[in-house]
Amino acid sequence: MNIGRRERRALGAAVGLLADRALGEPRVEPHPIAVLGDLLVRVEHRMWRKTRRRGVAYALVGTSIGAGAGAAVRSTAVATYLSTSGRMLGETAMDVARALGRDDLDGARALLPTLVGRDPSGLGVDEIARAVIESVAENTVDAVVAPALWGAFAGAPGALGHRALNTLDSLVGHRSDRYEEFGWASARADDVAAWIPARATALLVAAARPARATDVWRIVRRDASAHPSPNGGVAEAAYAAALDLRLGGTNRYSERVEDRGELGDGKPPSPADIERAVRLLRDVTLVLAGVLGAFGCR
Repeated sequence: MNIGRRERRALGAAVGLLADRALGEPRVEPHPIAVLGDLLVRVEHRMWRKTRRRGVAYALVGTSIGAGAGAAVRSTAVATYLSTSGRMLGETAMDVARALGRDDLDGARALLPTLVGRDPSGLGVDEIARAVIESVAENTVDAVVAPALWGAFAGAPGALGHRALNTLDSLVGHRSDRYEEFGWASARADDVAAWIPARATALLVAAARPARATDVWRIVRRDASAHPSPNGGVAEAAYAAALDLRLGGTNRYSERVEDRGELGDGKPPSPADIERAVRLLRDVTLVLAGVLGAFGCR
């Protein structure tokens, strides 16, 4: 019975991934994930204290809310569909690419905060392209691979529990005076939850671009550790190798400047490379859906 349950979960996660590719975000108001995010914000306002202990409690409560929502949904396919947003990620990246294609630099800068947290005001065309491709790479883990694998492993509670935890990291996991202590647990827990999915992402990138598989393995091993994120560096290094680009460098955020090292041996990215990254995102999603579906149907 346990084997059958694992197979059903894997098949459900595959169906959820394919639903996201085919349908995109649910066309309902309010969006279920937006409702979850609003609830987590309200909980934060009640629980916030400038201590790690209170932050640990918030991480546990928030993740439990997501897992509880998954238990209520029950369907792994539905929960995975709600938790993944690969198609929207690709569409948003292409919106920026089209603005750059029209030489609308101001428009591209205005769109960029929907993808990344860095300050867009001083970024030129190629730096915007780099920011978009890095966001696509990093969010391949958070928005596609991790929720699907957690759904395959733990069913609907796993998929929506991960989505809640990733939302907590987005809300409070960044470095600031308010969240330095309170957000520590959410940030660390999100890193742990994405550790295996990030490395699975590198394998999926290699499978989606087999001619570059050796380079993906080499660049991830050599360069990923230069990135401050234990998971983002793996995904970005894999994309850099698969697309024959050089990613990384200095990023300016509202309150800090961060050196992310150099990832890859290729050329600096240009706007034309955004579409290549989006195609890679699509192919990684389809490879993962195929692997999960094969396991579920065995």
